[in-house]
Amino acid sequence: MSSKPDVVAAGAVVWRIHNRKLEVLLIHRPSYDDWSIPKGKLNNGEDIPVAAIREVEEETGVPIFLGQPLGNVTYRLGDGRKKTTHYWAAQPLSPNTKLFKVRPHVAPAKTTEVDRVEWVQADRAFDKLTRESDRDLLGKLVDQNNDDKLKTWTLIVVRHSRAMKRSAWKKGKGSEDTRPLTPAGEKMAKEMIPLLSAYGVTRLVSSPWERCVATLQPYRQAMGIEIETHDSLTEAAHEKKQRPVYRLIDELLRVNEAPVALCAHRPTLPTIVEAFKDRAPHSVMKQVPKEDPWLQTGEALIAHVSGRKGRKARIVALEKLRPSI
Repeated sequence: MSSKPDVVAAGAVVWRIHNRKLEVLLIHRPSYDDWSIPKGKLNNGEDIPVAAIREVEEETGVPIFLGQPLGNVTYRLGDGRKKTTHYWAAQPLSPNTKLFKVRPHVAPAKTTEVDRVEWVQADRAFDKLTRESDRDLLGKLVDQNNDDKLKTWTLIVVRHSRAMKRSAWKKGKGSEDTRPLTPAGEKMAKEMIPLLSAYGVTRLVSSPWERCVATLQPYRQAMGIEIETHDSLTEAAHEKKQRPVYRLIDELLRVNEAPVALCAHRPTLPTIVEAFKDRAPHSVMKQVPKEDPWLQTGEALIAHVSGRKGRKARIVALEKLRPSI
């Protein structure tokens, strides 16, 4: 067995509807002489979803934002190490958007790595793809499309970053609503920029208390958008009445306006999870912890929601992530 660490990679099945047909973006790799789904290894310290959008843009020249996860592909390398590649469904992103402009520049792959990029109708892509694992991923995407569950909107619930301890904030005399983030919490908040951008977030919702607003503040500044604050999301308000938080989450799950990130406090999370549970099958909710603390500080629960006209919006996939610092 190799003493080297296992390999982690990321990629995406990029899709669009063109002339009423589902198409996917494929690459040709001359060194393998194969047709493949774009993917690649993580850079040092890079979060997996961020690697997925970087690798796709690097290999195809097409910026993207992520939708629902499609699962992982794992196999052994020749030296004995395990390689795991994480995949998402994804859609093209216009380079004229703020979302694209907050991301770092991506240099294109060399033509010795990728020499052709093509949009291919999904039914034809099965024959064009070389690897069976790629065809399996495409099959998952096609199945979701056939079930009208491929086009989704995203709600990201973030537990605020690490805050100063209550006992230390002005020696325990500072007001709870003004308790700030620690330096580590501030760094984690900055690391949310590429993650929220990866999922196409253009709307921010938060408790008005300092530690929640500060968690979203770096992304707000990068994007030049406002943070909508709701008093019902504070710990104090939620302790008195839980229903307003449930209604707010249910509305964000139900109404497809824009991918949204919402920052909340730990005590509100059981109510948020309850709202998720009412719009998700048991198989999806199995990914959510059943007890406190629900989410770590700075961790996010990502709901991918699908809703056909005239039918109840349903969560078709959930993810959990925490930015690395």
